[in-house]
Amino acid sequence: MADFLLGGQIDPAKHERTATLTTVPSGDFTTHGVIVGMTGSGKTGLGIVLVEEALGAGVPALLIDPKGDLTNLCLTFPNLAPADFQPWVNEGDASKAGQSIADFAAAQAKAWTDGLASWGITPDRIAALRKNVAFTIYTPGSNAGVALNIVGSLQAPTDVSDAEVIGDEIEGFVSGLLSLIGIDADPLSSREHILLSNLILNEWTAGRSLDLPGLVGMVQQPPIRKLGVFELDQFFPPKDRTAFAIRLNGLLASPSFGAWMAGPALDIASMLKTPDGKPRCAIVTTAHLSDQERQFVTTLILSKLVTWMRRQSGTTDLRALLYMDEVAGYLPPTAMPPTKKPIMTLMKQARAFGVGVVLTSFGTFFCAEGLGVDWPGGDLALLYVAVVVAGVAALQVASLARPVAKVKA
Repeated sequence: MADFLLGGQIDPAKHERTATLTTVPSGDFTTHGVIVGMTGSGKTGLGIVLVEEALGAGVPALLIDPKGDLTNLCLTFPNLAPADFQPWVNEGDASKAGQSIADFAAAQAKAWTDGLASWGITPDRIAALRKNVAFTIYTPGSNAGVALNIVGSLQAPTDVSDAEVIGDEIEGFVSGLLSLIGIDADPLSSREHILLSNLILNEWTAGRSLDLPGLVGMVQQPPIRKLGVFELDQFFPPKDRTAFAIRLNGLLASPSFGAWMAGPALDIASMLKTPDGKPRCAIVTTAHLSDQERQFVTTLILSKLVTWMRRQSGTTDLRALLYMDEVAGYLPPTAMPPTKKPIMTLMKQARAFGVGVVLTSFGTFFCAEGLGVDWPGGDLALLYVAVVVAGVAALQVASLARPVAKVKA
């Protein structure tokens, strides 16, 4: 079990880093973690450090990136040469510094070289990370990176004996799909959700895979005649099914929807490791998508992760790491978006399978509420949290501002 280096402690009097390092045993992350802080406080920076430490220890990582910041993990330059930095520096920053692009790139290369060296990170370590880890940027719904066939997630599982696992995966897919066409569906009461779920379950139980066009066709001519104790036409009349199928077909008919069916099928095992066993860093960026599309993609990925996880053997070691940036919109305290159930499932069950979950959010109160914390007094507790945070901040400021005592010779 490796220790992950997350940073160093600061001497509050001298405002300088001490020799005391902050490390966390990798196994501790099977009980998960949350990084909270205001915008610009360095949440993503800490997350990147953590991910690189995990990858360096041979732990594969699945990253969900709604802002597009985590793609910077691919910018690793073993030689730390100015020419490596030059294509990525900002012309405006160079102009503000009064330097040419080349000079500014050289200054950045030196700053990074010196900064990494102060932590004992050498070019050899950077080269080893690039050699031993396969980095992939997935861009579902776009060909900017590696496209991801989201619709391919309707491939029939090889094992359908666990009804709970299969049910959760189907629920995640259907909830996400319906959100794309503007239907906020309750799995227990929505006719649309119940019909689609039963159609997929019927095909998977028979060992048959599906694609979205085939599923839309089945809405009008279902291969099942009953839903529960009701006849299908009584539960969901043909006229209403046709109207529903037309809404789904509108999604398929969209010129941009073809990108959703391009690329490799969504498969967690292949996203976490290469065929020869090398760990992957799978970065799924959704910054280019609408809110509904992000919910759809994130729900499917998390549901597939839950299915994959439950088929693994138990372990106390960290087997894989899920990192989600800015989780607030996917885990709200009161609403129930389709992403919330798989996140909560992972938080409750992933430990037994060695899957660590690390989330980032902009605030302690709402993040804790989303994770199920029942604050005394409800929303009024926000005032007490604010007072405590302000008090802690004041103590930290006073500590940092305290003058250094002079020692007489």
